[in-house]
Amino acid sequence: MDSSTVTLIQILRKRVDDFVAQGNYDEAVHAANAAVEKTQQALSADLDSIDEFADALELRGELFRSLGRYEEAREDYKQALDQLENRPDRIMQIGRLCADQGAVHDALDHSERAVEYWERALAIFQDAEPPALLDVAALSNNLAYMKKAAGDIDAAETHFLKALEILHNELGEEHEETAIVSNNLGALYLASGFYEQAREMHMMSLEARRKNFGDDHPDTAQSHNNLALALLKTGDRAWARRHFEKALHAFETLGSEFQEDLEAVASNYCDFLREEGETVLAERIEAKLNEAT
Repeated sequence: MDSSTVTLIQILRKRVDDFVAQGNYDEAVHAANAAVEKTQQALSADLDSIDEFADALELRGELFRSLGRYEEAREDYKQALDQLENRPDRIMQIGRLCADQGAVHDALDHSERAVEYWERALAIFQDAEPPALLDVAALSNNLAYMKKAAGDIDAAETHFLKALEILHNELGEEHEETAIVSNNLGALYLASGFYEQAREMHMMSLEARRKNFGDDHPDTAQSHNNLALALLKTGDRAWARRHFEKALHAFETLGSEFQEDLEAVASNYCDFLREEGETVLAERIEAKLNEAT
């Protein structure tokens, strides 16, 4: 590929980045289209030209995915993967494209295809030298969700535990990404009847989120609610009540953007209050909530 063509492609890619940074997505798409067209015109048996074409397709695919144009993103990722087939020298890009293609299929509710691509990406990142551990953790978390939805609790636990181990070792127990996986694993355990384990996972997540975000943050509030639900199952009703109240207060403070979360927490808390015989208080909370809506 001649140097002037390479220069033009570089200019077009920079324009995509600049337009995205400005929030001008229409012009970003036009620039990405131009980059794909130019690299396709220059396409030959030369590996450099193939790489440029695949890179341009990936760039446009990422843009389409960010805009919710999933079918177009899927086609770009597929074409890029086809171009790089049997290219061990581009294996990490293939892994990245598979991970992104899995995300697109997930957005399109193509669960089986999402799992297929994510498992392929996971194998690539695990076998890399050195392994791409944070990518492995992210994909393991994604696959755990899919396995949980399919009712395969053992596989879901295995993937969540792998993600948690990596994030704990690489980022630390108090990192927000570690807290996310702890929360996810806690939800799995709670739904599966492993209440003591659910309690510990939600407590770990809450401790990290309180340290990172404070109490008046939606993630912290959600962790208060989740821990309260686990505490009810382990018989710690007084402690559960305190966490319900903290969650309720936080979502009330956060405003209308989190109305659905507030309603969900209020419903859990009111159910608890009625079990405690405090029907009047439950009705008062529900009436206040109805007034606000």
